[in-house]
Amino acid sequence: MENTDFHRFLDEIRAKVPIADVVGARVKLVRKGREYTGLCPFHNEKTPSFTVNEAKGFYHCFGCGAHGDVIKFEMEAGGLPFMDAVTKLANRAGIPIPKFSKENEEEAKHRSSWYEIMDLAAGYFEKNLLLPSGREAFEYLDRRGFDEAIIKKFRLGYAPDNNGLHAYLTSKKVSESDMVELGLAVISEKNSKFYDFFRNRVIIPIMDKRGRVIGFGGRVMGDEQPKYLNSPETPIFNKRKVLYNLNYARDKAYENKRIVVCEGYMDVIAQSKYGFDYAVAPLGTALTEDQIQEAWKICPEPTLCFDGDNAGIRAAVRSVDRVLPILKPGYSLKYVFLPDKMDPDEFLKAKGAEEYDKMLANTMPLADLLWRKNMQIQPIDTPEQKAMFEKNIYEEISKIADDKVRGYYMRDMRDRIYNELRGGKNVIATSDSGRTKQNSVRFSKERGQVKHDLDENVARFVISSFVCYPELVGEFEEKVGMFEIKNTELNLLWEKILDINHEHEHLSAEMLWAELAKDNFDKIAGALWELKMIKQRNLLANKLREEINNKIVEMQLGQVEKDIKDCLRIMETSESFPEEVFERYEMLKKDRQLLLAEKNI
Repeated sequence: MENTDFHRFLDEIRAKVPIADVVGARVKLVRKGREYTGLCPFHNEKTPSFTVNEAKGFYHCFGCGAHGDVIKFEMEAGGLPFMDAVTKLANRAGIPIPKFSKENEEEAKHRSSWYEIMDLAAGYFEKNLLLPSGREAFEYLDRRGFDEAIIKKFRLGYAPDNNGLHAYLTSKKVSESDMVELGLAVISEKNSKFYDFFRNRVIIPIMDKRGRVIGFGGRVMGDEQPKYLNSPETPIFNKRKVLYNLNYARDKAYENKRIVVCEGYMDVIAQSKYGFDYAVAPLGTALTEDQIQEAWKICPEPTLCFDGDNAGIRAAVRSVDRVLPILKPGYSLKYVFLPDKMDPDEFLKAKGAEEYDKMLANTMPLADLLWRKNMQIQPIDTPEQKAMFEKNIYEEISKIADDKVRGYYMRDMRDRIYNELRGGKNVIATSDSGRTKQNSVRFSKERGQVKHDLDENVARFVISSFVCYPELVGEFEEKVGMFEIKNTELNLLWEKILDINHEHEHLSAEMLWAELAKDNFDKIAGALWELKMIKQRNLLANKLREEINNKIVEMQLGQVEKDIKDCLRIMETSESFPEEVFERYEMLKKDRQLLLAEKNI
């Protein structure tokens, strides 16, 4: 197939598949004029900044910058490779999928035949479960509470101990090399004969996101070891990248805005029996970075549900090590630990679905688990032990690659250390003679708790920027809120802009100006020369975003430097060592480092 023909094929998909329908299947859209708006599926937000333009055929998020056409949306939101997304959309529109080059066609045929072979194997295992030889396996599944509907949905089966799969596939003209390649057969080192890889085990097919069988898990019915056996790595199966049941769980997870990652297949199947159809599991290994990324494509904060035993706790701790380096704004993990060392199946049988749902709603944030993990490593009774604890936890945080996320973790852990290890004292002042005493003035343990005046020129520039680009308001509301705006008119204008922004889901500059005019605030805004300057220079949102951040950081740095000098003055003039002031001084120095880092980003 020539490139031009391929591009025509893609253009036909874009023309015939309504982007609003595809997006609307995952996002609740509201029509506003010529566009649709809704909450962005690619980052957490409370106020919609995500738009879909049907006429132009694209989506755009003013919050995170996500942008693309219907094909890109299907890839990003559905977690699909390019050709899988194209195929899905073409089938939806009834557009024939053209053939590609001879070379690609041969490769596709070979890969397609592998999927066909795996499907043949799955069918063989399913049939054996219903034969007399599969009675023990069927009774095992029955004891687990898996009825015929569950068995059929998950295509559960049985592998007899008679090399029957090898004989069956041979009768279907499948080569022994393909059987070995796909992990269905092994060659004996003793006699060079071929044997079935799975023997006398309950079989759980593993499927990719398109529902194609790519591997198998086999579970013994007694106490033999290993209890679970997975297919080896093959050209179509990489267990480090696959989450079991993602093919079924994906749509339900989108619908419920929740995906639960548990420890094994049986936990997943048990949850489905009780209506929790959004559970997935890794495949015999600790949760990998690739699997976390797969879960993030569906839900920004997957819930990791672990047994309450030592193995479950160790698995949770390993997940912390995996996720810290890849954390990014809006994406994390949260945790549930089931009581009495129960797994999800045991908990659901003992407590029921309602109690399990309560457990899933009462999660532990990643930051809490990171803290607890380090608290349990060693005692923290002596100053030396506390110093080692602090050193360890900061070293862990340093693994976070994203500067913004790392900065917030540093602040969060610094505050916990201050409150829980150092006593949380944060009240100091000095008398005229220089001795430390309590006063009505409190030093804040966190930047922003004590409000300082915002320079009027900065306030005018920031507010003017918001009038031109209201989408910046949500980004900087918290930072601007750290300061007081002394100028009465400016302060009233700022509060009015905040009110309007909170009342409207998606606010344009025109809408904001119209709302300001209703109460004559347009006159205050119109008098700002900074507003005219921004319009004349045609400054764009990204440029203003950078300037606003730099100006606020400069203000914060100035205040921190002043507070550091105050602490030094108090320590130099005090008759006895002021421990509270010294702790405050150390915290302020860390604040200064974080701000300098933020300024240089």
